[in-house]
Amino acid sequence: MKYLFVFALTTILVSIFPRIVLSQSEQFDLWKDTIPGAIQISGAHEDTLFMENGIRIKNVVLPTLTGYFPDTALATGAAIVICPGGGYERLAISHEGYDVGKWFALRGVAAFVLKYRLPADSIMHNKSVGPLMDAQEAIRTVRRNASRWHINPHLIGVMGFSAGGHLAATASTLYADSVYASDGQSARPDFAVLAYPVISMNDSITHKKSKLNLLGSNPASNIVAHYSAELQITPRTPPTYIIHSSDDTSVPVENTLRYYKALRLHAVDAEMHIYKTGGHGYGLVGKGGEESNWTNDLQKWLVARKIAVPVQ
Repeated sequence: MKYLFVFALTTILVSIFPRIVLSQSEQFDLWKDTIPGAIQISGAHEDTLFMENGIRIKNVVLPTLTGYFPDTALATGAAIVICPGGGYERLAISHEGYDVGKWFALRGVAAFVLKYRLPADSIMHNKSVGPLMDAQEAIRTVRRNASRWHINPHLIGVMGFSAGGHLAATASTLYADSVYASDGQSARPDFAVLAYPVISMNDSITHKKSKLNLLGSNPASNIVAHYSAELQITPRTPPTYIIHSSDDTSVPVENTLRYYKALRLHAVDAEMHIYKTGGHGYGLVGKGGEESNWTNDLQKWLVARKIAVPVQ
């Protein structure tokens, strides 16, 4: 009887909880027609997992954007595309996505949570470029609809957590890669925010599961280099804010250190905060240590650049 009750309660939550999470937001398909690079599989469906610290989504076949729009009295004209993490295996869509979108909207920034395709040979012809396709199109979609959403087309950023931080970093450095036939709209973000990001595909510091999922078991050296974001920085890489924790045992802090150093070598405006505590995957609120101040520190950076308005 106990297990039947748990099953029934879980079924109710599955049907109700997404509506609660997505209230006062707008969700829409990222691609209007054919999804580039996709392999159509009958019966393919995404899985939603409810865990203690939030929702996880797996097997994404239909990418979406969920928009959170600020009150017009607060709106700065800025926007940001948010890429949740999950090792390129699943998406931590609530605490690294929806919650973050609401945080930005309260500070005057239109936020768009990207539910991107996770690399898999079964659903895409080249899994290494699948997530980047979605990230580029998300930025283009926001820029394409800037007038409709009252957004400054020159103030559109990207943010990512963990493996989503790798996607945000590649969107910041490989924005000119022609990974699908686009309408020519710029995919370059105007600023970037990276939280405990996977940056490098170098075996000495990478998150091995993210590398395996994205590039496969034996990628060529030129592919490894291409998807190591610290090697792809140019003076046109957007201004970047990065946070990480020294005690992160999942994604070594050396990822952030290398990226920051490369940004500075190319004279890119960059700020880095390394916290003593936090570990990995703490999302918006932290775990009660020094890392719990990260959103306050980020807000100062955003306000100084007139991207956001301050909230106490």
